[in-house]
Amino acid sequence: MSNRSPDALIVGAGIVGAAIAWQLATEGLQVCVIDSGITGGGSSAAGMGHIVAMDGSDAEFALCRYSQKLWDQIVRELPLALEYERKGTIWIAEDEEKMQLVREKAVYYAEHGVESSVLDAHALKEAEPELCHGLAGGLLVPGDSIIYPPAAVAWFLDRATKSGATIMTDSPVRRLFGKKLELLDGTKMEAGLIVNAAGVDALDLLATPLPGLTIRAKKGHLVITERAPVFCHHQLVDVGYVKRAHTDASFSVAFNIQPRKTGQVLIGSSRQLDSHDKRHDKKRDKRVEALVVQRMLQEAARFTPRIGELTALRVWTGFRAASGDGLPMIGEHPACKGLFLATGHEGLGITTALGTARLIADLVFERGSEIATAAYALERAG
Repeated sequence: MSNRSPDALIVGAGIVGAAIAWQLATEGLQVCVIDSGITGGGSSAAGMGHIVAMDGSDAEFALCRYSQKLWDQIVRELPLALEYERKGTIWIAEDEEKMQLVREKAVYYAEHGVESSVLDAHALKEAEPELCHGLAGGLLVPGDSIIYPPAAVAWFLDRATKSGATIMTDSPVRRLFGKKLELLDGTKMEAGLIVNAAGVDALDLLATPLPGLTIRAKKGHLVITERAPVFCHHQLVDVGYVKRAHTDASFSVAFNIQPRKTGQVLIGSSRQLDSHDKRHDKKRDKRVEALVVQRMLQEAARFTPRIGELTALRVWTGFRAASGDGLPMIGEHPACKGLFLATGHEGLGITTALGTARLIADLVFERGSEIATAAYALERAG
């Protein structure tokens, strides 16, 4: 390992920061990753691990699809700990109105090179016998996959350290000043560039604010069950999920269950905006909320009635970094040369980590990118 000063300081050791560390270290930079807690202990630990070609907007789809292809390129390298499986997604329609969304989604995917097939009610029930009767149909997208996010973070960082990167945990950053930063304990550090991948805290760390850009913390709950190896075969999602995910409502739930390689079933999905602990002003409330979990399980039982027969082994929460326009912030601070941001991915940080890392590297090394980047640039608020 080199003893020279770091070329790049990366603030945040979640999956986005870890992917960027791996990318920059592989390209020859001496990288130091700094995190306020443990690696992968923030939003990444509360992600479902769904690698999906989400199509909420053209810009969202472009980054998801680009990153999904990058994931596909490294599948053979992934260790067993990542629990990678190409299970595919079925977007489920309850009624004819939602079947229209399915058909529109199928057309969009066909136009953009994503394989999918529309399922009628009979085909849907054949594909997923545990689904309730009376559903209108769905859309099968076989190319989507699943990983275990904390293991992915660990693997990315391991690959980065093998290329010379260093990791600093339990090192909260107080403020970022261009190419310099100050830790909470007063330690000052400097490098040729800094990448701010601090998730929900990213904008709060900036000494020079970014007018017009916002990040709000969206709290989410997850439930993992006992082993039930044949309960479902694909990631199952209500086709109305995208609309609910990007809503400004203070609270929403949507049907979203996932078969894990362990044989367990992972149950989502909830979103709560600005959830603060009333006991501590401005501190985010990480506690599990029984009412939210109840609503999630009720929604899951509406679609899969027998899921209530499974024992829940663990319930936990996390906070997703939601930008004002639903798109991540990937770019160089317009007023601070050498300070880059990679945040605001909300529920798509797992999917888009590799694509984000490539885009950051393209900016750092001043080269062209494979996809258009203006929609994610920090100047877009202007």
